[in-house]
Amino acid sequence: MDSALTSVGLPAALAIIMFGLGLSLTVGDFARVAKAPKAVSITLICQLLLLPAAAFGLVTLFDLDPLLAVGMMLLAASPGGTTANLFSHLFRGDVALNVTLTAVNSVIAVVTLPLITNFALGYFEPEDADGTLGLQFTKVLQVFAVVLIPVALGMWVRLRSSAFAERMDKPVRIGSAVVLALVIVGTVVSERENIADYLVDIGVVAALFCLLSLSIGYVVPRIFGIEDRQAIASSMEIGIHNSTLAITIAVSLLDNVQLAVPAAVYGVLMFPLAAAFGAPSPESHGPWPKSTNIRRFSI
Repeated sequence: MDSALTSVGLPAALAIIMFGLGLSLTVGDFARVAKAPKAVSITLICQLLLLPAAAFGLVTLFDLDPLLAVGMMLLAASPGGTTANLFSHLFRGDVALNVTLTAVNSVIAVVTLPLITNFALGYFEPEDADGTLGLQFTKVLQVFAVVLIPVALGMWVRLRSSAFAERMDKPVRIGSAVVLALVIVGTVVSERENIADYLVDIGVVAALFCLLSLSIGYVVPRIFGIEDRQAIASSMEIGIHNSTLAITIAVSLLDNVQLAVPAAVYGVLMFPLAAAFGAPSPESHGPWPKSTNIRRFSI
């Protein structure tokens, strides 16, 4: 991949996206964990344990190329994306819970992401790696500095002027979406000669993983008695990943564009799939039926 995109574009993309998250955060959002410990805990368990297990099962079942398999595990280990807040809002989820989950999981991922990725590298042993691939904790800290510092800066801006933060929310969200699109296009263009084969190899797996993520995020909390709006928030948080982070780690730290392909493909698929998953059923009279039945989600 072009060195400018690797060294400047990807970190800049992450910084813009995470600054936008920071503009919507307050210290109270972290404190909300204590107010809704059950919802937060169940969602984080789904995110940190069930999703990697689901991804591992899929890549094993479909016998993916080892590099693509590691890329899927890297994606599964990545925290929720900031766009989950928007989807949760559209489908009447608990947006405040989304904000809290994104913030908390982005911090936890500093530890869990390298653990899961290194496990995948050791298990699948991709031949192209030549034993050189590895995600050291110090390298991950460099990336998360690009993630957490903009978040802190955005929170500081909001603290100083909440009105300015509110005005900037929409343009930053739009900018984040544009930047994400450019990152995905850059990844696809760099692998344009192989992209058709990659789509055949990874498209079905990525789509199934997205649908599994959305389903796990809604059904598991409901089984444990989490109220409907929080379950919707959980579903969107788990189903919409921070693809930019996964791509950045694959390209900038692991120096392998093929590892970024699953995240790029997922980044394209997750938005229409999440929209379809959260679409109202025909019998409803609004974005959501009033019933708390799990069949609220229709595919």
